[in-house]
Amino acid sequence: MLQFDRSSETLPIMTDDEYAKFCAFFYRQTGIEYHDNKKYYVERRIVDRIAKTNSESFRDYFTMIRFQASGVEMQALVNLMTVNETYFFREDYQFDALVTGILPALVKGKRRGDPIRIWSIPCSSGEEPYSIAINILERWEQADSWDIEIHASDIDSRILAEARAGRFSARSVGRVSSALLSKYFTRKIADEYQICDALRGSIDFSLVNVIDPVQTRPFRNFDIIFCRNLLIYFDDVARRETVEMFYDCLAPAGYICLGHSESMSRMSSIFRPRKFKDVVVYQKPGPGEPLP
Repeated sequence: MLQFDRSSETLPIMTDDEYAKFCAFFYRQTGIEYHDNKKYYVERRIVDRIAKTNSESFRDYFTMIRFQASGVEMQALVNLMTVNETYFFREDYQFDALVTGILPALVKGKRRGDPIRIWSIPCSSGEEPYSIAINILERWEQADSWDIEIHASDIDSRILAEARAGRFSARSVGRVSSALLSKYFTRKIADEYQICDALRGSIDFSLVNVIDPVQTRPFRNFDIIFCRNLLIYFDDVARRETVEMFYDCLAPAGYICLGHSESMSRMSSIFRPRKFKDVVVYQKPGPGEPLP
């Protein structure tokens, strides 16, 4: 079996050419781009999967993930390679904009009985979609008057299982007030909180790769998309293709919220910037409106 110990100055698990081929393959599969300065990060995770699968070498492992019919090992690698750093009420100025600006503007163009459809992607371990739900329930006075659907998706199957379970660390809920903790969570042990069943059951979690058109095709007619801090991992081509996919997924006049370091103007001109107080979000043109 392959032995790899960086501290013993052994040869790298991959040659530079093999690393380049792997990065190109992983990019085609996920849209995530790795450069030369990430080689150690990538190698450490691949060597873990080589050991877990009893592969003889990187070449054998690479062949497996490319041609395994079930895709099980590729999913395991994706789970290991993706970053899941989040917590409740992260970048909460956008949740303020949601309840004080976006939703009131949105319902002006809706009829009673129409659903309001929100998509959180990537949702990681669930803090974002649960934060959206809590903010709407607590702060939007029309919440009880509308049928609100919240869908949440991620490429990482392991983290989706955690999101569905709804168990969170004390650090994760650090910005949640004691009143909201008491209302929506049960403290299981000293450093773990369980979100209530009503919220867990109200959000639809699904496995989605944003660059796979087969997986994104069912997601249509959303009013609001939260896609925060994903596109920073993509190159210019993948960013443009992804925001064009989101354009197709939005209903006319729908909104998309990006992360604080992401700007739609650098990726595409098909959305209109909209400002709610000091928060900039992006809107798809409504019926009959020309592109910006």
